Order: sequence, then C-alpha cells, then structure tokens
Amino acid sequence: MSLCTRASIELAEPVAATAATARTWLLIEQPGPWGAKALRSSHLDPALGRELERLADGTGVRLGLIRRPGRHADTHQPHRRRVIAAHTAPDRSWIRTAALADPAELATLDFPALGAGHPADFGTRYDGPPIALICTNGTRDRCCALHGRPLAAELATDGGLDVWETTHLGGHRFAPTMLVLPHGYSYGRLDAATAKDALSAAHSGRVALEGCRGRSTWSRPGQAAELAVRALIDEDRAAALTVRGTDPVEPEPVSGSGPDPDARTAWTVHVHHTDGRSWRVLVAQHAATPPRPESCGAALGTPARMDVESVEPIDPAVAVPGG
Repeated sequence: MSLCTRASIELAEPVAATAATARTWLLIEQPGPWGAKALRSSHLDPALGRELERLADGTGVRLGLIRRPGRHADTHQPHRRRVIAAHTAPDRSWIRTAALADPAELATLDFPALGAGHPADFGTRYDGPPIALICTNGTRDRCCALHGRPLAAELATDGGLDVWETTHLGGHRFAPTMLVLPHGYSYGRLDAATAKDALSAAHSGRVALEGCRGRSTWSRPGQAAELAVRALIDEDRAAALTVRGTDPVEPEPVSGSGPDPDARTAWTVHVHHTDGRSWRVLVAQHAATPPRPESCGAALGTPARMDVESVEPIDPAVAVPGG
C-alpha cells in the first residue's frame, strides 16, 4: 500500500489552506476502536451517531470522537464521558466542557446556536491550557495511525498539555495533523517540537505559522488569505485578523459569447485587522498536479490547491463588505 504522506512530501505539496472547515467543534469521548465512519462504526450507539450527524448538518458544527492517548480498551462499564465544545471565531473563541453519563443527552442541544457561537447552558467554561487534538484513526487512513499515534503519545508525556486523539481532521496526506483549540488553527507534518511550539503560541493567544494549515472558522479561500496577510505583516496574534468577505470572481467572457468555461475559480477575500487596516486578497483554486493519492490506497487524484495571487492594502475610506 502506498503511503499518501510520502507522495505529498515528495511533491512538496503546500499545507496552507487545507484545514477542515468548522466554526464550532463538538467532540465526544469514546474509548475502544474506531471505524472509518467513527460516529456510526465505533462503540458509540450508531443510531445516536447518525442522529447527531443529522442535527449538525449545515449548522457549522463539526463532530468527532476523542480518546486519551495510550491503550484504547473499552470495558463497556458505565462511566461519564468528557464532551468538548469549542467555537473558533476570533471575536468570541471559547471552550466549554461537560461530563455526561449518557451521550444521548447531546441530541437535545441547539446545534444552530452552537454553530453561531452561542453555547447556552452547555457544560462549564474551560480555563485550562489549549487543547491538542491529534488525528490517529488508522482505520480511516494508515498514515494517521503511523504518524499520529506516536506524536500524541509523546505530547501526552508533558503534564502541562491537554492532549487527545481524534477521529478525523481531514488531509490524511499531511499526517501527523493536529487541531488546536480554542482558536481552531490546524497543523500538518508535525514533529513534537513544532507541535509544542504551536501549543505554546496558542497558550499566549498567538499563532505559530510553521506547518499551519489554516483556521477552521474560515473557508479555504479565507484560510489562504488570512495566512498570507499574517506572513506579509508578521502578525501572530490569533485575534488580530478577521475574514470579512469572500466574493467569487466572475469568469472573464470569451469573445463576447459568455464566460470562459475553462476559467479558473477565484475569490476576492477581504481581511481586516483590529487596528483598522484591511487587505484585498486574490485567491485562485487550481488542481494540484501531478496526480497523487489523497489517502492511503486511494486512486490518484488532483486535490484543490489555493494559491494567493495578490495582496493589496485597502484605503481606510473604502467600505469593506461584511461577512
């Protein structure tokens, strides 16, 4: 079986703007084995998993299962499960946790409110260190187990970190992958040193850019634009930048007969700084070539790649679209 991470590295595939998109994460502790579709193929009640997926669909909430690094035996004995909810928007990032005797209680949550950043009375506020989630689900992709589990185990030896294994963060070929909460920045191709740097930065409200795939609260064009502005102005404060608008660029007409059917997909993204500065970023989507496996054992494909084509400051007198 080919290893998707090896092909991605050999092709020097960029990790930027590849983060899974989610404004809010809802993560449920579930020991024992995980299947490829973990909410429906683990020791969690599959009927409950399907119902939670239905409730979360279209709300901006992304679901996942978590477990502590180490042995994963499920004794099937009653125990209270840790549940983590985290909202990743820069103006109101938060984490709340609960310990539930019955995960079926989650079906009563207001998912649209959670997705919008309103936790209502769910759980209690979490004031601990940033939470590290490492993708380790080898049933879904071999690379996540081969690379993710050793990283999770090494990070777990640091008593100052809150580390969990999780089921799926997208981008298997960038394993080991990590999501850092509450800010929601995702990372790929990590080692223990760069992972700890990212967690240390998050602890002080900053963003480590090495290996950063983007902030999950933004669309992929928004992730590309935000990271480009950060690199341009050397800004690492997590709350400093907001994506305020992502507008499709109309394809250019061909000889007056309508849009070019082969034109690239592109967006104008507006990025705003808390100090009042703004930028207009042109982001174009291209197919990554040559073809490569996006997952171990999968057919060769050409995943979408986001390229930043220009970054222009906006005159403060010019209105920026909301969003």
